[in-house]
Amino acid sequence: MINYFSSDFTLGILGGGQLGKMMLYETRKYDIKTHILDPSKEAPSSIACNHFQQGDLTDYNTVYKFGKKVDILTFEIETVNLKALLQLEKEGTKVYPSPKTLEKIQNKGKQKLFYKEQGIPTAAFIRFSNKAHLTEGITNNKVKLPFVWKSTQGGYDGNGVSIVRNGSDVAKLPDTECIAEELIDFKNELAVIVVRSPKGTIKTYPVVEMEFHPEANQVEYVICPARIDEQIATKARKIAEKVSKAFEHVGILAVEMFLTKEDAILINEVAPRPHNSGHYSIEASYTNQFEQHIRAVLDLPLGNTNSKVGGVMVNLVGEKGHTGNVLYKNIETIMKMKGVTPHIYGKKQTRPFRKMGHVTIVNEDINEARIIAEKVKKTIKVISE
Repeated sequence: MINYFSSDFTLGILGGGQLGKMMLYETRKYDIKTHILDPSKEAPSSIACNHFQQGDLTDYNTVYKFGKKVDILTFEIETVNLKALLQLEKEGTKVYPSPKTLEKIQNKGKQKLFYKEQGIPTAAFIRFSNKAHLTEGITNNKVKLPFVWKSTQGGYDGNGVSIVRNGSDVAKLPDTECIAEELIDFKNELAVIVVRSPKGTIKTYPVVEMEFHPEANQVEYVICPARIDEQIATKARKIAEKVSKAFEHVGILAVEMFLTKEDAILINEVAPRPHNSGHYSIEASYTNQFEQHIRAVLDLPLGNTNSKVGGVMVNLVGEKGHTGNVLYKNIETIMKMKGVTPHIYGKKQTRPFRKMGHVTIVNEDINEARIIAEKVKKTIKVISE
């Protein structure tokens, strides 16, 4: 057995944002040595790892050399150099999730085609090589307005996703490879966090319900458990397991879904890493998603995914009209509220809709937690000095 604890074993993490920082809570707890690579010298993770390296995550040599210094490599962001990961794996470095898994997920066009091949239910879509190709598809009635436009590469937090209703919306789109996806008339947006070990042991967390900001296309609230019928929750968890097995991922996989008006479940997209929809688990679950990811990539026994209590997560994002040094206005007020825990990510500069932190509200009554969450959202403001 490998001795991971208080030893020279080194876990490498590509990406040093808030997800990396929250993973480091867990590596610190177990005294596991960590190396982090991130392009920003002010990355939130830089203060808590054993060794921090500033460097380009998309550069082959940087990622390859970093990977050679660690025993197991994982990542908290998908935009990393795939060729370097494939070479490292070939030379014996364990990379979890595997580069083969990441390759299927990194490009949203490939991801959607994979669902089709695997018989996994997803919204109808067409892939286009560029804007001219998309415009031609609209002209020839291959694509019906309105539809959801998604850039196949590099989208996050509402970036790279737009609802296209008319020609002027098309004109605003960047010239890039994309997919045009059927606009689904859904009842709920749901998510299931799945954890899978290298041996193929799978566990799922309870289904969460996501409420989105209408303008920023970002999650505002994550509610666990989702306020849905038990049969639908069971079906959602089973589909998430099917997706996990298809990708053969190791670690955390966040599976985002639409629940249609007819109670069908369609896969929207996945993320092969800890995810915003699982942040509630830090306070509300027996084993939070970050610890679970560490357990899985190190092939340690998986923890209990059940919730101890109902949880609602509120995202803290920069207010409109504020750019500069960050100030968390009224944070003391929300800290007086019952069951409220703020998490500050460590980004010194705020800008409109930038994710700066989150707040978890725990309560035995999920509806009461949601009411408190609304108060939190209205009280705390992420502004500039």
